[in-house]
Amino acid sequence: MTGAERADGAPLGPGSLLWTIAGDPRSLIPGTAAGIMQLMLPGLGAGVSDHSNFFDDPFDRIFRSIPYIWGSIFADDDEGTVRGKQIRDFHPEIKGTDHHGNRYHALDPDVFWWAHATFTWEMFRARELYFARPLSRREQEQLYAETVTWYRRYGMSERPVPRDLAAFRARFDTICRDELELTPAVQWVLDPEANPSARSQPIELPGVFAPLSGVANKFGSELLRVMVYGGMPDVVRRRFGFKWSNADRLAFVAVCGAIRAMGPAVKRGALAELWPEKTPHLAPGSRSRVVIAPPNPRQQRGRPSEDRPSVAPAH
Repeated sequence: MTGAERADGAPLGPGSLLWTIAGDPRSLIPGTAAGIMQLMLPGLGAGVSDHSNFFDDPFDRIFRSIPYIWGSIFADDDEGTVRGKQIRDFHPEIKGTDHHGNRYHALDPDVFWWAHATFTWEMFRARELYFARPLSRREQEQLYAETVTWYRRYGMSERPVPRDLAAFRARFDTICRDELELTPAVQWVLDPEANPSARSQPIELPGVFAPLSGVANKFGSELLRVMVYGGMPDVVRRRFGFKWSNADRLAFVAVCGAIRAMGPAVKRGALAELWPEKTPHLAPGSRSRVVIAPPNPRQQRGRPSEDRPSVAPAH
């Protein structure tokens, strides 16, 4: 990449668009779709399958990764670079052969950038779907420049980095159309029979409502599917034939509207349970104060009772 083609960055910190979006728990909602698109790149999907406990606990990768990745955002330039290079340095031994017989390496610049590209997409998608005010064209360009600064903190080659937002969108679309696949990892993660995590958590209604628990669980599973597939780019959903009806579209629009309307409640702490433990994020209602997330409900359920934080009784 020549100097003339090098993408412009923009400062990160309090008040930056990336801090504002990534510091809000709604930024995590498109994360499942982003994670699936990561796994659709053969080299990345094979690396996750071959070098992690993905098939035993797919959420463990998310819970371990998000605190580090968000940590590279919520830091000054020096500390952010240290944290970014720490993430990079987790990957030298992640290499092997994918299901096509092609060799892969996690530090291949194209593979590493694609993972970052899905997080960049996630920030734009969250802002588009779940925040009340859309970004102006100037703000979209600024957000992209901020994600370039974020990527530079990893200390990776900038060869794959598109020079501006238009080039990013074109490259992202090309990869979605021509390079993504239903890799073995994706086929497993989308199969609710093979992967229990593809189903929503069981719902147990109390008392006289207990007989309706089955209905509630059916609705929950359908809502999970609608939210994941609805969050995906249209080209991915259509290319791979994911079930998506007019009723699904209407349901998705309604849920997005409800989440947008939660803006004031989010500023008071709503949805904070979405954060994985130890994830840095903005304190509810603040543009600058960074706090660290405690264990969320799913993480607490997975722990022995003696390891769970105690709760003081009410007085």
